[in-house]
Amino acid sequence: MNEHVRKTPAPETRTPLAARLIATRRRSLDLSAPLGVEDMCAQAMDDASPTKWHLAHTTWFFETFVLEPFLPGYKSYDPRFKYCFNSYYESQGARQPRPRRGLLTRPTAEEVAGYRTHIDEQLARLLDSGLMDEPEIARRIELGVHHEEQHQELLLTDILALFAANPLRPAYRAADRGQPAPPPAAVRWLQGAEGVAEIGHDGAGFCFDNEGPRHKVYLNPHAVADRLVTSAEWIAFMDDGGYATPTLWLADGWARVTAEEWRAPLYWENRDGAWSHMTLEGMRDVDPHAPVCNISYFEADAFARWAGARLPSEAEWESAVAAGLPLRQAFGAVWQYTQSAYTPYPGFVPAEGALGEYNGKFMVSQQVLRGSSFATPPDHSRATYRNFFYPHQRWQFTGLRLAK
Repeated sequence: MNEHVRKTPAPETRTPLAARLIATRRRSLDLSAPLGVEDMCAQAMDDASPTKWHLAHTTWFFETFVLEPFLPGYKSYDPRFKYCFNSYYESQGARQPRPRRGLLTRPTAEEVAGYRTHIDEQLARLLDSGLMDEPEIARRIELGVHHEEQHQELLLTDILALFAANPLRPAYRAADRGQPAPPPAAVRWLQGAEGVAEIGHDGAGFCFDNEGPRHKVYLNPHAVADRLVTSAEWIAFMDDGGYATPTLWLADGWARVTAEEWRAPLYWENRDGAWSHMTLEGMRDVDPHAPVCNISYFEADAFARWAGARLPSEAEWESAVAAGLPLRQAFGAVWQYTQSAYTPYPGFVPAEGALGEYNGKFMVSQQVLRGSSFATPPDHSRATYRNFFYPHQRWQFTGLRLAK
């Protein structure tokens, strides 16, 4: 029997946070279960990370920020792992450069599995000790759970990037053979509120620090599309010369189009006049009725301009959800670009110490996305969530909704 399972408190004695910690740690292993050892160690590109690294880094997070400072008598599992599996925490010392994580053939996948088992056993000790009643410990565990859930989505995006680079085009999971989605209804333009509104997390329940403070914004007259842009609509954009018309593009976007020869969303291929794309189920025909996916901010902005519209601001998007407007596909389909730069909210103050490096230092040169994708873990979506990526990045499950 797995030692972590045996030492974990019985279900009837677990707190909700303890139960979520255990479930989250198990889910990471479940997501990696379809992979071979070779799959877990490779790195598709600089932005991606090997599955083995994701499993180890999320474990390092709990060891570094929970067990070492708070579990009496705890000693580092292997001090060398600190260099291997730190991500970007400057206060925690030097680290393996991100583009070279795929070179970490050692520690092996088996050793990383042993590392996870050990840390899970020590977390079980912490649960048994009653120390989770301490507010700071509970806060860090909750942050660690949400941090691991972020990496679960990254794990899937990075697997797709890896398998898309493989000439065999392997499938990560079996294809869903259900009925194809019906054509979506025509877009309805939902009138958003005008005037002063409040956005940002209200403090009830968990949020990342970049979701607050709650503050006032002014909304000019606007309308938001009630659904996402589909692949069929994107094909119309391509057929109309969208990738060949410089006047539709921001200057940096057009530079990417020409330098990297973008002609379609990432993973799309034209085979005998028909579009297919690489998915977690392997190569599939592009579903014309599904939301377009794996596009950059530059592409989303160019499409919006071609369509005679624009991208919503994050305040417009959040206000529409909060007001109960009938926004279809707000969550669980693809992340949705906004025209908003990723900057701090008024009054934002990063946390002190290493955990203050989590979000604040990235608030420059990136764009905010809202909602969630089909790969976002359950219970990890909320109206105030601020995802963010650089405007050229395309390997995430990203799409768009229009505004006017």
